[in-house]
Order: sequence, then C-alpha cells, then structure tokens
Amino acid sequence: MTSAVEHAGAVPAISAVAAGVPTFGIDGEVLARFLARDNVMKVSARDIPFAMLNGRDGATTVAGALAMMALSPIRVFATGGIGGVHREAQFDESADLAELARTPAIVVCAGAKSILDLSATAERLESLGVIVVGYRTKELPGFFFADTGIPLSMTVREPEEIARLFQLHRSLGRSQAIVVMQPPPAEHAVRKASIERALDTALEDARNHGVRGGAVTPYLLTAVERATEGRTLVANIALLEANAALAGQIAAACTRLDAESPPRS
Repeated sequence: MTSAVEHAGAVPAISAVAAGVPTFGIDGEVLARFLARDNVMKVSARDIPFAMLNGRDGATTVAGALAMMALSPIRVFATGGIGGVHREAQFDESADLAELARTPAIVVCAGAKSILDLSATAERLESLGVIVVGYRTKELPGFFFADTGIPLSMTVREPEEIARLFQLHRSLGRSQAIVVMQPPPAEHAVRKASIERALDTALEDARNHGVRGGAVTPYLLTAVERATEGRTLVANIALLEANAALAGQIAAACTRLDAESPPRS
C-alpha cells in the first residue's frame, strides 16, 4: 500500500496509536511490532484515549483513523472496506458511520465489508449526509465482489473530479466525508454466491458462540477466509493496494488543485 501511494506521487502515512501516542507514519521497528500482532488492540475513535492512558499499541479502525485525521491536515485515507450496519442486529452498526458523518475527509474503499447488510449501510450513509461516489462504477461494490445490485447515484472517472468535488463540498461548509468506492480488481474478486454461503455458516457459528460487538467483524472475516480457502485474503490484499493507489492519485490531484486555486481574500 505504501509503495502504491508513493508511485502515485503522494506521501503514505500509516495511522496507529503507538505506545500510547496517536501517530501517522509508523515504520521500521514500530511497524514490525504491529504486523506481528503482539498485544495490539483494536482502536476505534472512542478507544484512543484509553490506549493513550495505558501506553498501548492500537491498530486503528476507519473510525479511529478519521478521529485522528480531524486533528491533522491529512485529507485522503485509503482502507479496504468501511464498516456499516450488521446483519440480523437491530442496533448493531459500526462507529465508522458516525465518524464519516462528522469528519471532512476523502475515504477510498472497496465498499462496505461483505459481511454487512449492504443495503441498510447504503441507506444509513444517505441519511447521515455522507457523499458516496462510485469510481468508474455505477454499483455499490461489496468488498470481495463488485455485483451487489445496489445502484450509486454519483459516478466519477478521474481522480481530479474527486478532488474538485471535495473542494466544492468543503466550500459549502459541509462536515461529512466523501466515500469513494472502487470495485475490487476483477482478477482477484470472489464470487458473491461463495461469500454468501460462507457467511450463512459463519453467522450461525457466531450466534452459537456468543460473539458480539467489535469481535464480530474479525470473527466473520476469518471464518469466510477459511471457507473460501484463502481466496478472500488474496482479494483483500489486492483491493487494499488498488485503493491505496487511487488514494495517492486523489491526494496528488488535491495538491495540484490547491496550487491552481487563487488565495482567498
């Protein structure tokens, strides 16, 4: 992902809470510690002060990264898939949605994670005033697959269009994010039917084992990866790199647009 961002002419900065310090740009020994997953907690927006208090390492969720971006000049963020409304859970939805509704940033993703209720997630994003844009697609991607059947009302074809859209969005004083959804690379996508079959079993297992809250997403993703014999992991890595490349292009386009814009009086 970092190489893809650099190739696009932008500067990569991995977000994390490192030994209690909210940080953009972990690398070297610190990054190696995170990749080893040794005593690294999952950090959403609400968890950041707790990780700070206890000097913990924390891998940021989308919500966690957005909360940190609100205090920084960084405008563009790449991830795999955003969180959303969970299946079969009346009040269970990701904190990502609330942070997307109050953080003016550009978030590049492959849609919401396939394990979620994608239709309900699309409706919540609309209700929250979050702009959702398809990048060279008219359909909301489903993370591991492109064909969800959920239409998108806005589509763009070039990074420059997204940069200009963000500029106009901010000129209106809007505080929500712009979510740019890019389908996963076609050569690595997994068939929707395969994901749905794996999810049916995984959801039943999660209920039987009492898995709830923040533990649901990693539990289901691991179960689906196992059921698809690792194909979802390959797809996940491919879409992460593709999203990072697009985010880098958008960041570079934002910088060019800023340079071309006359200073405000």
